[in-house]
Amino acid sequence: MAVLRKLARPLLAAPFLTGGLRTLRRPEAVVEVAQPVVRMVGKYVPALAEDPRQLVRVTGSVQAAAALMLATGRAPRVAALALAATLVPTSLAAHAFWKVEDPEERARQRAHFLTDLSALGGLLITAADTHGKPSLAYRSRHALDHRHPVKAVRRPAEAAAAMTAVRAKAVAGSLTGSR
Repeated sequence: MAVLRKLARPLLAAPFLTGGLRTLRRPEAVVEVAQPVVRMVGKYVPALAEDPRQLVRVTGSVQAAAALMLATGRAPRVAALALAATLVPTSLAAHAFWKVEDPEERARQRAHFLTDLSALGGLLITAADTHGKPSLAYRSRHALDHRHPVKAVRRPAEAAAAMTAVRAKAVAGSLTGSR
């Protein structure tokens, strides 16, 4: 499974890395499409609504950085969540097929939207992936169920002395004939 993760993460991250870098280089190409999202975000964060180019650049940089993190396996769960958080508004703005009148363009935008939806599913699976180990939430819920008494740990010298004493007693017992 580790090989599969090492292969799948860069494949999942590749479109986000290229898209984020493209947006950073040429934000003006995306600003027009992002206007509905900028207006929506502007209701909650007015500073971002003043400069749509800045919001587009922030989104592009988050996508590029999170894609690099995901591809290299650095905090992949956090990176996947960051990519998912940027993917939802981006898809809603860029591929709003329900607003398109032309049937061919509507079909094309629907296909792009569904592709983004499948990428969102992959990101959510990646965000939940714990490498086969129990999650932190599971471990904290079950911590009290699996308490073990703490065993006394001896230092190496004490352990060696204890073993020597046990062997000496066994040898003495075999010489005297008692067991």
